Amino acid sequence: MVHSGAMSGSPLRPEPLDQSAFRLLVEGVVDYAIFMLDPGGHIVSWNAGAERIKGYRAEEILGRHFSVFYPPEDIATDKPARELEAAIADGRLEDEGWRLRADGTRFWANVVITALFDDDGQLRGFGKVTRDMTERRRAEQALLERRRLVSHLVEAQELERRRIAWDVHDDSIQAMVAVGMRLQLLSATLPEEHRAAVDRLDTTVRDTVDRLRLLVFRLRPPELDQLGLVRALERYLGDIVPRWGLAYAVHDLLEREPVGDTAITIFRIFQEALANVGKHAQASTVEITLSTVDDGTLVDVSDDGRGGAVIDHRRPGTEHFGMIEMRERAETAGGWWTAGDRPGGGTSVRYWLPFTTPRPEHP
Repeated sequence: MVHSGAMSGSPLRPEPLDQSAFRLLVEGVVDYAIFMLDPGGHIVSWNAGAERIKGYRAEEILGRHFSVFYPPEDIATDKPARELEAAIADGRLEDEGWRLRADGTRFWANVVITALFDDDGQLRGFGKVTRDMTERRRAEQALLERRRLVSHLVEAQELERRRIAWDVHDDSIQAMVAVGMRLQLLSATLPEEHRAAVDRLDTTVRDTVDRLRLLVFRLRPPELDQLGLVRALERYLGDIVPRWGLAYAVHDLLEREPVGDTAITIFRIFQEALANVGKHAQASTVEITLSTVDDGTLVDVSDDGRGGAVIDHRRPGTEHFGMIEMRERAETAGGWWTAGDRPGGGTSVRYWLPFTTPRPEHP
């Protein structure tokens, strides 16, 4: 016989879970330690997950105070009692920290304590759920250490770039400019038959000075410190892209211009992305769009080339390392990086970096 609810089109409702079935569910969970405390903090229930994570059998732990799970430094500051007080005041408490297993070893735990009240508002005890987060924390710590190392390497690289740029500008360029001035003075005093040779030397010196100035700009564009990120990007495009026969455009949609280390990182990733366009894209136009998104800076470097140039047509070695470097720089700064085909043709490199406080300049 068909139930009338089914005949009328109403969905069949599952029977409510009775108390014994719910107890079986809680007791059978092995990925979470789920147990109850009495109002004084003594353990009154224990599930399979608690035994697996904490190492105690039920007969070994029932009736003992839950502070047994806390390391000595937490006991010294009365942390277990303070956590129960906070759970009573706010209804629940969530914490992460070190806890102890039965054998005395430590594990990193995520803990939620929920205060349980009856209908009259009387405290009946606490529900406690614990997750073992040790492996996740190790992975996070390893990633943090890796990013810290990359950050130090990037900082050292930037300092070295700046030092070389200053040395080239203050020593090499100034010396070459002085040589050029002397050649011009000498040319004015020489007979006509010797003047052409000196003028050619002067031209060579001026070309060398131009190349050195471009080198200085690539190492550390002065606009980055003096006029900001957008002007530095415009200057770099204006100096580099016309040599490749490309048109370019900069779209500044920023509500707030990044500064300090963030601006440097954006600029360096842009340099590498632009180099990929020049090497592989076979494009006629390159565009960069900067916008403020999610309390950070979103950058899009797009070209109208053959598409897939950054991803599918890179040669082993430099290009592959360049992609890794772009991603590493973005992720080290707390952001992300991606590259792919642009709708309508071409390639798009997009990356986002959060705003940061400028780091003080080194002496």
